[in-house]
Amino acid sequence: MDTIQSLFNGVAVGSIISLAAVGLTLTLGILRLSNFAHGDFLTVGAYITWLVNDHGINISLSMMVGAIATVILMLISEQLLWKPMRDKRANSTSLIILSIGLALFLRNGILFIWGGSNQNYDLPILEALDIGGVKIAYYRIIVIILTILAIVALHLILKKTKIGKAMRAVADNTDLARVSGINVEQVIFFTWIITAVLTAMGGGLYGLITAVRPNMGWFLIVPMFAAISLGGIGNPYGAIAGGLIIGIAQELRVPFFGSEYKLAVALVIMIIILLFRPQGIFSK
Repeated sequence: MDTIQSLFNGVAVGSIISLAAVGLTLTLGILRLSNFAHGDFLTVGAYITWLVNDHGINISLSMMVGAIATVILMLISEQLLWKPMRDKRANSTSLIILSIGLALFLRNGILFIWGGSNQNYDLPILEALDIGGVKIAYYRIIVIILTILAIVALHLILKKTKIGKAMRAVADNTDLARVSGINVEQVIFFTWIITAVLTAMGGGLYGLITAVRPNMGWFLIVPMFAAISLGGIGNPYGAIAGGLIIGIAQELRVPFFGSEYKLAVALVIMIIILLFRPQGIFSK
């Protein structure tokens, strides 16, 4: 029973990692940007969701407001930081250092505004479902359902829309896409929007199953990078699968090693993948 319980918990946590990892792999694949501030944008989305919910707004609308706020912040960072750096043809090392600085700025901004205390949504306490002796928390079920809906929506965008096809073309070859008449700047704009919505949604959903705290995104950044390493950089479907695998692996180890070693599990998996199959398991 403990194994089944851990497996279910792992699917819920893995769903959140998957959502955030998809946004991270899109920025890596399309913008060639290893954004270490990605986890802190997730935290911002969770805090905005909590702030709106704390004023009596239902959680669904609160998450929408959190997503909109995260979109705005990511677009501001694009105009102030990433676009000027692309125009200067900055190298990857400079971009990584800049993203770490942005992460520290966001995290300390959260600490300055809201303090370091954990926050919780204003939600009714619902009894967990008991299915054959396995306790299934109601809000974890909501997390899994909403993640499935988000993944289906992403699939339809990437496969059925003009902008989705353009995003795939830019990810394959930016210069070829540009000379083919694709508006690369428009693709970048929509990439940030999709990334922000998925990231904020991941943060909002994470707040459903745990407390909202300033360092929550920072502790998720290693599992996110592990997920995209496992799934193949630039491959959103691989990131989804990788996120689920990382989440399940972390939770299955808890009964044996304790919760404090969850990050170590993600780190070990990432190191093994980088050593033996750096292109990722699910990449071609």
